[in-house]
Amino acid sequence: MKAELRSLPRTLADLVAQHLVASGRFLDDDPELAYQHARVARRLASRLGGVREAVAITAYLAEHYDEALTEFRAVRRMTGNHEVIAMMADCERALGRPDKALALTKDKHVTELSEPTQIELLIVAAGARRDMGQTAAAIQTLDVPELTKRTRAEWLPRLRYAYADALEEAGRTDEALVWFHRAAGVDGDGLTGAAERAAQLEGLEFTDLDEDDTVLDDEYFEEEDEVEEDADEDLADEADEADDEAEDEADEAEDEADEADDEADEAADAADEAEDAADEAGDDLDEDGVDEFGDAVEGVKDSADETSKDAEE
Repeated sequence: MKAELRSLPRTLADLVAQHLVASGRFLDDDPELAYQHARVARRLASRLGGVREAVAITAYLAEHYDEALTEFRAVRRMTGNHEVIAMMADCERALGRPDKALALTKDKHVTELSEPTQIELLIVAAGARRDMGQTAAAIQTLDVPELTKRTRAEWLPRLRYAYADALEEAGRTDEALVWFHRAAGVDGDGLTGAAERAAQLEGLEFTDLDEDDTVLDDEYFEEEDEVEEDADEDLADEADEADDEAEDEADEAEDEADEADDEADEAADAADEAEDAADEAGDDLDEDGVDEFGDAVEGVKDSADETSKDAEE
């Protein structure tokens, strides 16, 4: 794909690549959106085989089988990739043409296909036979050595499931049950639903817990709701009590703070009074000291004057 994009101008190549990346991102969760992105890429670069293949696959997954078939044909013509034959045959089945689907399973390039594609082609061929009311032929088509092959290949659960399904349709229930169990045994992700089919044949009710369902009855849920409501009420009461206690403690702390402020004010007033008293005492001391000093000076002057007079005489 990168080599094909290099044949385009840089800006156009980047735009096409963005739509292809978006198409791949939405392929599993939203095939229709993936298909729309692929169509935009085709409008921008319809001569690139990789782009046409992206459109074909997304159209197939979005169940636009007519367009998917057209695009798969274009892919084979443009790239020589025949691995798309199985999907082409499935498109023919979906369009109500099982005979054309069977014709594709006999294409001259079938022997060149990879093992996974050949297995998928077998499954499609068996489906086409069943569409035509040929259930026995469908079972025979799927009765291949690969059924008992020891492998972790992704196609094995699908092959065993298809075989079990055909057996059940033919009324061979016991054999079908065996193969549904064998399919489930290699289907770790549960993609085929083989375990559910086996449970149904055994008369068991298979409960799906994927969406938080339970096997408990409505009374259980009602009791759970009541318990939950009581618990919520208790929690609410406890929260209110805690709020009241916190508010009381806050009021007490505020009162204590006010008392402390009052005491501080009283202490400040007492300090001011003490300072005023000290100032007054200082003023009195200064006045007395000055008077006594003045009297002493006057006494010294008088003694000096007398001594001077005596000396002159």
